[in-house]
Amino acid sequence: MTKLYASVAAAAVAAFLGASAWYVLANRTDDAFAECRQGQIAGGDIGGPFTLVDTAGKTVTDAEVLTKPSLVYFGYTFCPDVCPFDMSRNVEAVDRLDAMGIDVTPVFISIDPERDTPDALADYASNMHPKLVALTGSADQIRAASQAYKTFYKKRDTGDEYYLMDHSTFTYLMLPGAGFVDFFRREITSEQMAESVACFVQAGKAAM
Repeated sequence: MTKLYASVAAAAVAAFLGASAWYVLANRTDDAFAECRQGQIAGGDIGGPFTLVDTAGKTVTDAEVLTKPSLVYFGYTFCPDVCPFDMSRNVEAVDRLDAMGIDVTPVFISIDPERDTPDALADYASNMHPKLVALTGSADQIRAASQAYKTFYKKRDTGDEYYLMDHSTFTYLMLPGAGFVDFFRREITSEQMAESVACFVQAGKAAM
């Protein structure tokens, strides 16, 4: 009888493992980008509609900004170290992708509307990269965009104009028609980022 129970248990475990393997494979098959992902988040509810202000002072929406594959980053121009490093990496990845024939838009969304006026962002964008789309807005508009992308930021209130901002540092890859597909951490190099973005863009074309 013990052998019978053992056999039944073994069969049940095998069936469970087989079903689990089928489930994983089936879901990987459904995910056109499975082989490209750097992170653990497969799409989901990151990203969404936003209304912000561009460097010309014009109100724009996500539908107007994210018309191409885009690398979206939340930061601020007064940031002393993290943001300059991350954005330099992002635009270098964009240049690498340009050399591969892939057109990607770098997007910088300010979390510091008090100092990051359209004029300030215009100077920042011109110094950073010719393709950079830099956006600001009211405190409410920026908060809504941040919440859509599940980002964090908080002002260190020092009582003067030299305050710093604590903030998350992910870069989000957005694709037309697919929305959010993956994020990149700070340790990713421009070369790794370009290779990953190229994978997503090519996989997206193959799935169409």
